[in-house]
Amino acid sequence: MFGLLKYDENESPTSQPFAWIGYLLILLTFITGFYSSQVSLKEFLSESGLEGAKRIFKALFNPNWGIFEEGLFAAIETIYMAFIATAVAIPIAFLLGFFAARNLMNSNPVLFFCYNALRAFLNISRSIEPLVWAIIFSVWVGIGPFSGMLALCIHSIASLTKQYSEQIESIDDGPIEAITATGAHPIQIVWFGVVPQIVLPYLSYTIYRWDINVRMATVIGLVGGGGIGNLLMQYQGQARWNEVGMLVILIAAIVWTMDWASSKLREALK
Repeated sequence: MFGLLKYDENESPTSQPFAWIGYLLILLTFITGFYSSQVSLKEFLSESGLEGAKRIFKALFNPNWGIFEEGLFAAIETIYMAFIATAVAIPIAFLLGFFAARNLMNSNPVLFFCYNALRAFLNISRSIEPLVWAIIFSVWVGIGPFSGMLALCIHSIASLTKQYSEQIESIDDGPIEAITATGAHPIQIVWFGVVPQIVLPYLSYTIYRWDINVRMATVIGLVGGGGIGNLLMQYQGQARWNEVGMLVILIAAIVWTMDWASSKLREALK
């Protein structure tokens, strides 16, 4: 492109002739995006669509409080499902984090091969959304909170291991070099040179992950993962929008409470 068009290094790139090609590509990208997404204001503002939306929102804002107890127990099941998934994932991710850290695994070819293999496995596991894992485990162990917990646990292990390992890769090498110079064992080097530098970030990542799992637990219930999401799917399938409105209020309360609690805990750890 530079060879075909005259390029003046003293001028701004945005004022160059070839800049218009970039603007054209950006414009074509937006046009293609709107076309692929089938954006239609006519459908959005259609009379039948607005009537349907009005009917649903009217029911949502008039919740059926008669199912409050049932929804509350389902919400508690959702919270504990996310809690157990996070608790099981923490020790596994903690150990895998050291093996997934490049600065700890590049000392010899065997360790570096293990590092690359683990990284590839974690990338594949993390690329599969919890919804897909929930579908797999609902077939494997049956519909219920156990399948939802397993789905969240698998995804949490992959995500936490990535965050933990990246934190290990960014630590200060000074303490490690000093401990190594004393002739310490590799496990002692990791325990006394690495762990003290990563404790607080690990706690922050873990709290944030539990917050994410609580949110995701309400979603994976839609595909048989148990909890309040499963109940929501049942009432939605029966078009019982007043009951759906009650569950939406409970979900919003859970998410708001978890967001507030996690933010307070993260502030306390700073």
